[in-house]
Amino acid sequence: MAFEPRSIDAAINQRIFDTSVDLILVVDRTGNLIRVSPSSLVILGYPCEEMNGRSAIDFLYPEDLENTRNEMRLARKGRQTRNFKCRYVHRDGRVVPLVWTGVWSEPEQQHFFIGRDMTEHNAQEERLNRSQRLEAIGQLTGGIAHDFNNLLSVVIGNLDLLSTQPTLDKQAHEYLENALQASLRGAELTQQLLAFARRQSLIAQRFDLNERIAGTIALLRRTLGENIEIVTVFDDALHPVLADPAQFEAALVNLTINARDAMLSGGRLTIETHDVTLDEDYCRANTEVQPGDYVMTAVSDTGTGMTADIMARVFEPFFTTKPVGKGTGLGLSMVYGFARQSRGHIKVYSELDHGTTVRLYLPRATESGAALPQAGVTTQPEPRGGECILVVEDNVQVRKMAVAQLNQLGYQVIEAENGQMAFNILKHNDTIDLVFSDMVMPGGISGAKLAMLARGLRPGIKLLLTSGFAKGVVQNSDDFPAAVDFLNKPYRRAELAAKLRSLFDTVPR
Repeated sequence: MAFEPRSIDAAINQRIFDTSVDLILVVDRTGNLIRVSPSSLVILGYPCEEMNGRSAIDFLYPEDLENTRNEMRLARKGRQTRNFKCRYVHRDGRVVPLVWTGVWSEPEQQHFFIGRDMTEHNAQEERLNRSQRLEAIGQLTGGIAHDFNNLLSVVIGNLDLLSTQPTLDKQAHEYLENALQASLRGAELTQQLLAFARRQSLIAQRFDLNERIAGTIALLRRTLGENIEIVTVFDDALHPVLADPAQFEAALVNLTINARDAMLSGGRLTIETHDVTLDEDYCRANTEVQPGDYVMTAVSDTGTGMTADIMARVFEPFFTTKPVGKGTGLGLSMVYGFARQSRGHIKVYSELDHGTTVRLYLPRATESGAALPQAGVTTQPEPRGGECILVVEDNVQVRKMAVAQLNQLGYQVIEAENGQMAFNILKHNDTIDLVFSDMVMPGGISGAKLAMLARGLRPGIKLLLTSGFAKGVVQNSDDFPAAVDFLNKPYRRAELAAKLRSLFDTVPR
């Protein structure tokens, strides 16, 4: 059977329209949406059927309306391709940045627009800019600290010489001692600046993190006070690290003091260790670290947590949220510099009013004492499946990532942005085989509560909880449900695949 060229072209165009990952809009000259590609559901949260026939104004970010109208006028006037930026509003209220290519068709009297979602691109660019900003600050800080160190050496040296003069009276000696103590304090601050700038002297040794942390606990108990409970969750099969043990102890003390200051009324401090592998996907999103094998120390508190604005500046030297005179703002900067200079990595996860976890990654050592090569991360074939999974996550980007991974592994996926929405879906959908939920979510139904509600509705349903907080913190909390599996963020797709198959393939007793 022969096909007409027009029908073949039409079929190809329809397939492109239906499968496009970009947003395709066909719009009349007044701005009404004639056709919308199915990708609108992923990009904007609206099924294309809900958008067809409505005005584009209903979805446009208001501040970009006039510029969009102007681009449409210029397209009709010049009948040429236009490239411009215009933001739309997602169903959940967030703003979606889009880069558009648009053309006007005079015969059809229609605009054709193709919009690319720039959310992840912009986030990656911001991460890179932040890394470069910290690098530039580090270079400037290191230069200033080096010169200031030289000046302090002269000041301290001369004060030492003066202190030996026999003609000084008692009051002069007191003045001299005050000046010397202030100079020594300045030298300490300078060393912290050099640590941030990665110019401190490190003596890398092969050592056991568990032993080093255990030996520091007594000091930490005296430093933190009686109203802070210290919990340790050690990996018994932990590999040794290659780093400076003294600087690691200093970094650990800095992290615990920050945690204490976030728990003014008391709370729980958890120190956890694990062997981890950072893969290429993780390192693409965190450009300052190389793929490879590391040993991770997580320090978690149950304190006030941080806002996104504070998180963006948390490693900057002299940035602090503490009152004047209560901190220098160099603690986390020093830990950041130590991690980078040790060829390691540091990552902060925080939820406002729930607490903070800081993960410090140091290179894993070989038996000879050298660090393992920071390269070839081998991947094993990933187990796949076809079951139906309900993904519950309030962070849009994290949810999209999880859905994409599960789709690639062959699973059917249903999404929910909070616990209440997930519970409503569970009440009306009996095809769901597993609930994969974040722990901390807005709206009153946490991941733990959702797990218990899901068990009440469907006693045999599979449950998997995840969180950016350290595993020990979550599983040792009072509200964590019994016999529920847990997966720590950030997780690799291979880890998620293996965890899901272990759950699905386990025969209930």
